[in-house]
Amino acid sequence: MTLAHILLFFHLLGAFAFFAGAAVAGTLQLGAIRRERPSEILLLLRLTRVGVVLVAVGATFTLGFGIALAEHLGYGMSPTWIQTSLGLWVASMALGGYGGRTARHARYLAERLAGEGDEPSQELRALVARRAPLWASYASGVILLAIVVLMVWRPA
Repeated sequence: MTLAHILLFFHLLGAFAFFAGAAVAGTLQLGAIRRERPSEILLLLRLTRVGVVLVAVGATFTLGFGIALAEHLGYGMSPTWIQTSLGLWVASMALGGYGGRTARHARYLAERLAGEGDEPSQELRALVARRAPLWASYASGVILLAIVVLMVWRPA
């Protein structure tokens, strides 16, 4: 096994972790939207942290091993598809962070409300279902798909 194979393995492992984490966090957040009780919303939003850890590990692996692989294979950072992928990676992380921040605030509110009687709350439901952060999270996922297309297709 060559160094290129090792770098590619960890780069792809990172990509799978990145996608898996985004899918876990997104699915759990959508599940939280459909719940009424703060304790149920809290449980689902706490579990999203598993997805967030996978995203963080995946993002680190894709970036670190991807750059190392590009350098090792002699591409460097100059090809447009690599520069575009890096820019999209930053955009995906920023949009995902924005969407996740609202979910974190909702988790804190759900924790407080669950401790105060666990009665349904319009404020909590509105926070969990806020459109802009949800669309930012969706956009982050679409951007991830665009990065995969660039990595596979590698246009000039």
